[in-house]
Parts: sequence; structure tokens; C-alpha cells
Amino acid sequence: MEKLVAVILAAGKGTRMHPFSDFYPKPGLPICNKPLIQYSIEVFRELGIREIFVVIGHLGHELAQALGNGAALGVKLRYIEQAKILGIASALGQLEPYVSSPMFVVLGDIFFQAGNLSSMVDRMDERKAGAVLAVKHETDPESIRRNFTVHEDQDGRVQRVIEKPRYVHSNVKGCGLYLFGLPVFDAIRRTPRTAMRDEYEITDTIQIMVDDGLPVFTADVVKWDVNLTAPADVLTCNLFELRRRGLDRLVGSGAVVHPGARLKNVVIGERATIEHPIAITDSVIFPDTVVTSEADFERFIVTPEVQIDCRAIALGKNH
Repeated sequence: MEKLVAVILAAGKGTRMHPFSDFYPKPGLPICNKPLIQYSIEVFRELGIREIFVVIGHLGHELAQALGNGAALGVKLRYIEQAKILGIASALGQLEPYVSSPMFVVLGDIFFQAGNLSSMVDRMDERKAGAVLAVKHETDPESIRRNFTVHEDQDGRVQRVIEKPRYVHSNVKGCGLYLFGLPVFDAIRRTPRTAMRDEYEITDTIQIMVDDGLPVFTADVVKWDVNLTAPADVLTCNLFELRRRGLDRLVGSGAVVHPGARLKNVVIGERATIEHPIAITDSVIFPDTVVTSEADFERFIVTPEVQIDCRAIALGKNH
């Protein structure tokens, strides 16, 4: 296949992430002391992709400031600003003047663990596909209702995609990661604005490609994923990544932790301070946070601005 590029759609505000959305671009939220978006960048780099477009919007200047031109990560980052937030298809459509080869596209608020993404490239080549959708066979119907479901034939060729289905008839869940050929731009131009959300949905774009007879296939490559939509999702992702690394704590550089503090399943951000000998369990302390409390924390997210109690959320719940 010709040279691949990647696109990270990172423009949304994420109002359901309040109060985080007031202070952080969602793709910049820290997961084990790295911005969420950096995980996707590293996945693409491992695939050999060096040119990555980042579509920015809400607080996008902070992402650009943190990541720069990508040289420190071994890639070249180019930023495209989305002035009006009108949905995923609209955001992707802005890339047409800049892209002349197949492209991986990922939503900037997805945290995922995947295997063998190169199989998506192989499938596109072998099947002369217009698109390949990364999917997961999902056991939680509620997770499917929050994303989209895919109906396919016995060969894995997509017949129907349904955005946020009320009635779940397929356990094949779309995960916000796609490989598109250039025909996607023709389909985007014909994508209608939805009545429900007043946006241009990428699932409608994909359905147009299917209805036009373009081969669209799935690839069951996603092992675990969370679409970050609520503050507690940040805790879920941090604890998952901590376990994946085989750690029970991660203390960022420049952090000062009271020698009597008891840490278990905790991420302490860079330059954070824990002033008292408290117990902190299953929690995340953001960078530059000064924890002055003398009370213990369990399943909390603590930032310089707020403290969020996540104890109502099931530990490690997959979304």
C-alpha cells in the first residue's frame, strides 16, 4: 500500500466531562502521566506512520503547545483547526486538501488497547476496500448503545452501521478507529446533517459508502477500549494502564510524597505534592496538584482545581 497518514480528531469540548472540560482539552487528559492523545500517536508511530494530522478545537492551543511539532515523539504533527464543531464527518472532511493517501482515523477521546492493526492495512489491500473499521465483539450492550454497531455478512463485509442503537441486535461494536481510502471524502460531501444531534455523523458517511457498493470491512483488533465521556472514565483508564504495566503506583518526576503516605494503585502526577501521611488508594492525582487534606482518598481524582469522588463507579468497568 502507498504511504499511510493518520488523523486524530481532537476538536470536541466534551461537555459531559465537566469540570475537566473547563480546564483541559479532553485528548490532553493525563493517563499514567502521559496525555491521552500521545497513546494514539505512539500506536501510529509503531505502524510506521510518521505524518499525523490533529484536528483541534476546544483548548486546542494547549494540545499544540504540549506536543509541538511531534519531533520529540518521532513523528510530524500538523494541526488543523475546526472552527465549528459539527460532527466527526465534518471534522474529517476538512482534511481533503491535505491528504492524498489512505489514512487511519481515530477519535481523540478514545483510550484503547489493540492488537495487529497492520491487519487492517492488509485487509484494505487484499479486499480493495474503501474502508476498514476496527471493531470489538462487545459483551456489554450498554457500551454498544454508546457507540455504534455493525451488521456484516459471513465474509466480514459491512452491510449496515447504526449509530447509538436503542435495540442491540449485533455485538460487533465500532470503536472510533478507522482506515479510510480517499473515496470517503466523496461520501462526506453527501452526508446529511442529522436531525437528532444536528451533526454530520461518520456512521452515515460509512453507510453511504456501503450503499454505493464500496467494499467496507471490519477488523476485530480492539481488545479493550473506553470512550472518555465522564470524569470517572479518566480513573478507569489510569487504573487499567497501571495494571497493564504491572505497577501498583506511578509517581511522576518532581513529585513530593510524604514519606508516611500509603499508596496503592495510584498515579501521582509530575510536580504534585502529598503533604500528609494519608492513604491513597485507586486514585489519580493530576500534575501540579498540592494535596493538603489529612483525610484518606479512595477512588478519587484530585486536580489543582477540583476533587472528584468516583466511588459510585464500578472498579475497572469496561465501557
